[in-house]
Amino acid sequence: MSIAATSLADWLRAQPDARLSALLAARPDLLHPVPSDVGSLAARASSRASGEVALDRLDQGCLQTLEALTLLASPAVEPLVNLLGVDRAAVERPLATLRDAALVYGSDDALTVLPVVHDLLPFPAALGPAARLALTEIPAGRLPGVLSDLAALLGHPPPATAGLPASELLAMIARHFEDDAALDRLLAAIPPTPREVVDLLAAGPPVGRTAGARRPVDAGSAKSPLAWLLAHAILTPLDDYTVVLQREIGLRLRGGRPFAELVLDPPPLPGPTHPVETVNATAAAQAHTAVRLVESLLERWGVEPPGVLRAGGLGVRELRRAARELELDERSAAVVIELAHVAGLLAPEGDFGDVWLPTTAYDAWLSRPIAFRWSVLATAWLTTTRVPALIGRREPEHLAGLAEPVGGRSSSAPNALGPDVDRALAPIVRRAALSVLAAVKVGVAPAPDALVNAVAWSMPRRGGRLRDDLVGWSREEAELLGITGRGALSSFGRALLESIASESADGGDRADPAARAVELLDPLLPEPLDHVLLQADLTAIAPGPLESEFGRELALLADVESTGGATVYRFSATSIRRALDAGYSATDIHALLAHRSRTPVPQPLQYLVDDVARRHGRLRVGAAGSYLRCDDDALLGEVLADRRAESLRLHRLAPTVAISALAPERVAQRLREIGYAPGAETADGGLLLRRPDARRTNARPRLARPRAEFAPPSTAMLAMAVRAIRGGDKAATMTKRVAGDRPASSNVSSDVLPQSVASDTIATLHEAVAANRAVWIGYLNAQGQASSRVVEPLRLAGGYLTAFDHRHDEVRTFALHRITGVAHLGEADSAPSDTTDEAI
Repeated sequence: MSIAATSLADWLRAQPDARLSALLAARPDLLHPVPSDVGSLAARASSRASGEVALDRLDQGCLQTLEALTLLASPAVEPLVNLLGVDRAAVERPLATLRDAALVYGSDDALTVLPVVHDLLPFPAALGPAARLALTEIPAGRLPGVLSDLAALLGHPPPATAGLPASELLAMIARHFEDDAALDRLLAAIPPTPREVVDLLAAGPPVGRTAGARRPVDAGSAKSPLAWLLAHAILTPLDDYTVVLQREIGLRLRGGRPFAELVLDPPPLPGPTHPVETVNATAAAQAHTAVRLVESLLERWGVEPPGVLRAGGLGVRELRRAARELELDERSAAVVIELAHVAGLLAPEGDFGDVWLPTTAYDAWLSRPIAFRWSVLATAWLTTTRVPALIGRREPEHLAGLAEPVGGRSSSAPNALGPDVDRALAPIVRRAALSVLAAVKVGVAPAPDALVNAVAWSMPRRGGRLRDDLVGWSREEAELLGITGRGALSSFGRALLESIASESADGGDRADPAARAVELLDPLLPEPLDHVLLQADLTAIAPGPLESEFGRELALLADVESTGGATVYRFSATSIRRALDAGYSATDIHALLAHRSRTPVPQPLQYLVDDVARRHGRLRVGAAGSYLRCDDDALLGEVLADRRAESLRLHRLAPTVAISALAPERVAQRLREIGYAPGAETADGGLLLRRPDARRTNARPRLARPRAEFAPPSTAMLAMAVRAIRGGDKAATMTKRVAGDRPASSNVSSDVLPQSVASDTIATLHEAVAANRAVWIGYLNAQGQASSRVVEPLRLAGGYLTAFDHRHDEVRTFALHRITGVAHLGEADSAPSDTTDEAI
């Protein structure tokens, strides 16, 4: 029979480099920073913090296997499969995963569970502690009474306990629970009411709360079911207020199986199957819509920016207004707004801005192809911790302690763009949900409940109800964004998911990780149009998506009236004036319409443009507050006589000039409201041209969000880390023999610097160079700090030694006069194994 490894460090030292790489890949937190040697790696892997992270990364099958192993007195594969009631093949995958994470190590017939696991899983499989451990909580003076009460319950005479030590009394009580036949007799003798408590705790969890749990009580004075069970040691105290059911009782009542439902493999994912072409076409259409929604939102907010709340975020009214303008429900509108923000396209104006504005990055984004623009939004959604579904939603009490938001929790419902909708778990769940979709057959759309169950199986220790909600929200948002189509993952959505994973593994070095997704999406998108169809009723019909530049020009000339398969724009005096304010002349507008329309320009539209242009700018607004100037003194007199203009408090200074105390923008707005068409004027009397969408704020780097876990390391990083660990371990564990004829004992500490005379030092180094053999040197740096190094000398010349330093895993140069001495390595270390050589 094999013997279990004495420690994790010993086991790791005996493993090949591939095992160390698997450990670091399974537990990336161990790489930050890279451990100095195998001992440091084992210590870090055995710590409580790292163990907690490792358990959180396990799926339900691995977690149940690990819990079952902790229940075994001597963990091994055969007892494990017997306990679970499965064949050996069923536990191969979970055991391989647990070994990769070093939560379990050793041979199949002598497994060792990492000690910290027992601390992190105090009640494995929702079972209490073993009887011999639980009984130690009973006061020694109470043990004879417990034996007497058990004997009376079973109809036996009281045992002789006089003079017996406490350990023997504990063993006598424990035998009632450890022997199956004795335990069955005991369970059969429990009265009905206490038996209900036992059955409840046996189903799990095994603990209950009661006052005075440690108070000694005998069966005769017990006045409650809990007191009766405590008197018979069926329940034992954990503290003054907590009691626990013994493991053997719970396991026996479950029929000898630790789990009511053993789920070692992923649950099935039933759902309809759609043709791949249908999935991609549906997703591409929605991806195009998502890009257009963000563009439409930011174009509107560039003209009329919404305010920033004092506490940060967007007001409820502004959210509802955006939903109406985008023809979406508030939930979907919140997703669009948050997408624009996390993609860096929307930000508050300045450091203390009062309004939300498109950023300068928006203009750069707008100039790129639609497929690229979609990839920016989709990547931002996959990686952000923002959860739009929380906007306007008060979380139930049972979620109050889960995944606190950045900056604390507000008592009111969160606002869009506010600080209370960050959840560190969100990007993890999104990727987990999409990974489940990527794992099924192409075109399969799993049912919502099946998707929730699959994600819950993959991460059973994380999130609870919040996790389940995030799965549903992620599914809806992925459909809105076009990552999925009809509930199935699209081909370009799959490529995007793979690119995000590979970017994390590569350390973010790739210039455009989503390039493959863009390449797949681009041919699926409709070709942008460069024309519209003008109608006699002052409308224009765009039968498809328009080119970005033309779309912006048309948005100046007309207002969107309806959307759908085609977009309908309506021309009006207000929209034409907007274009004139932006610098277009009547001639420019006529030329644009004639060039961009596949139908003749209707006469009513021509008349509208000419009429508005004829009246535009005849009134000029400047600053006084503001002034009003008009070459037509009759028109100015008409304005002054108009009672609707009384609020402007105009005062005539000359036949063609009047002034107002109000700002020019206010005067111009009111004159337009009552039917006039004023134009803004510069200080030198020229017509001020101003596009209504010219407002922008500076692009700013997005705030770093809390990372719930480390990204998977790249293959190159793993190889370098293993080399460094092996090299450091070799330097820390090698035996040494001092140069010359003065051997050192094999237990010489690496902290003791080798000492040798200069002639012996140089001779030994020459020998090492010739034999290509590693040696141990003592060295003083320029600051006089001493250190010991294991090096492989490469060249000795000019008063310097050039050697490969195992501790730092690189070639370094050492001044001979700073070397305190040289020591030979022991025979076992002078001819290291192939595995060690490869690692170093």
